[in-house]
Amino acid sequence: MTTEVRVPTLGESVTEATVATWFKKPGDSVNADEMLCELETDKVTVEVPSPAAGTLGEIVAAEGDTVGVDALLATLTAGEGAAPAPAAAAAAPAPAAAPSGDGGAPVPVMVPALGESVSEATVSSWFKQVGDSVAQDEMLCELETDKVSVEVPAPAAGVLTEIMAAEGATVQAASQLGVIASGAAAAAAAAAPAPAPATASGSKDVANAPSAEKAMAEAGLNASQVTGTGRDGRIMKEDVSAAVAAAKAAPAAAPAPAQVRGPVTADDAAREERVKMTRLRQTIARRLKDSQNTAAMLTTYNEVDMTEVMALRNEYKDLFLKKHGVKLGFMSFFTKACCHALKEVPEVNAEIDGTDIVYKNFVHMGIAAGTPTGLVVPVIRDADAMSFAAIEKAIAEKGARARDGKLSMAEMQGGTFTISNGGVYGSLMSSPILNPPQSGILGMHKIQDRPMAINGQVVIRPMMYLALSYDHRIVDGKGAVTFLVRVKEALEDPRRLLMDL
Repeated sequence: MTTEVRVPTLGESVTEATVATWFKKPGDSVNADEMLCELETDKVTVEVPSPAAGTLGEIVAAEGDTVGVDALLATLTAGEGAAPAPAAAAAAPAPAAAPSGDGGAPVPVMVPALGESVSEATVSSWFKQVGDSVAQDEMLCELETDKVSVEVPAPAAGVLTEIMAAEGATVQAASQLGVIASGAAAAAAAAAPAPAPATASGSKDVANAPSAEKAMAEAGLNASQVTGTGRDGRIMKEDVSAAVAAAKAAPAAAPAPAQVRGPVTADDAAREERVKMTRLRQTIARRLKDSQNTAAMLTTYNEVDMTEVMALRNEYKDLFLKKHGVKLGFMSFFTKACCHALKEVPEVNAEIDGTDIVYKNFVHMGIAAGTPTGLVVPVIRDADAMSFAAIEKAIAEKGARARDGKLSMAEMQGGTFTISNGGVYGSLMSSPILNPPQSGILGMHKIQDRPMAINGQVVIRPMMYLALSYDHRIVDGKGAVTFLVRVKEALEDPRRLLMDL
């Protein structure tokens, strides 16, 4: 039976593509869903899987041809009509990862989705070595992005036959990390000497996409100046565009790292330790500095008497824990108070988009959390619609995931306002830095007994300083002060939260 291989749907508004590479030749045996060829559009690269197991017949669209949606690419002889698999395998060169033509096909280990706006990661650790047997879903390696750590599980059981990105290497989203041989190929790979990890020179024999070759010629670049993200390190058209953009941005970015050290004696230098900044720490440094450079940041302060909140918490904490299974902390009170204040002063919950102000009719509350690797801000979505118990559960769960490095990208995106609690470390007063593109961040601090004048008498009260940093471009002083006063009022008389006052 003959099966047609056609161009799949390419995406909205995309009507044609270029055939970049054929991975199989006429006469080759293929498995169902095994990749036959790769198409390149002006936006993405699309792999075309085999619709059935069988033998590849005629290739209608050769490499470099332009094809439309649903155009015929090739024919496939499936079922009983297929050519004998061992003979076809003997006639064509076998993939490096699969020494034997029978058994399972080599399975690529790819960089998983890294999250919105994250295009690259660093390979921080390989848990397996070439030649090791792996079970399906067993962790192979760990990637570090500028926001989170991502573990890469094995897509199939077999033997790890090739590592294409060594520890410390920078990899692009959807690029290949290694190869797993499965089935009989795994047995053959296990018996054969383990190949050395791939190096940069391993991509010399890989044909680049025709459109990429043309783009490199037009830009005056050679292959060594471009990092390929296609299969086996092939250079795609978008890789060339990225290299050109990086080259243009390089002169402007050059002054940024000009951090000059003071004079160091030879004796001091011998006792120093130099450690490369993690991607997370580099991003924290860059984003905080960008925030200072971009926003017209100003901080206003106030203080809050925590007597009523502490009394309410002490009275109901045991009952709260028994009913909801989570401790009643101060963060739920502050989250509720901020949500209440943001409704009255919506510009603090807004952001600038060009010449527009975008007001958010919801509150996605970011709760800053310190971790061994740096500060992260998990987001509690729709916090304004949550109960005290739901907020405490969300904070506890996301805090634990943050400390374990298990937060996903989605859990740290989309925040509209942030609370940072420096008080847990003993901070008495600080000026928090905005988390762009947000326009406000509340800093909590240490609760400290201080003498206060109450009704003409000096009494000792548990006091906390509050700091609101805000973007003065869209938040005026009146709005900032009003916001902080509303938070203070809600905390000093928590009944106001129930009455919506």
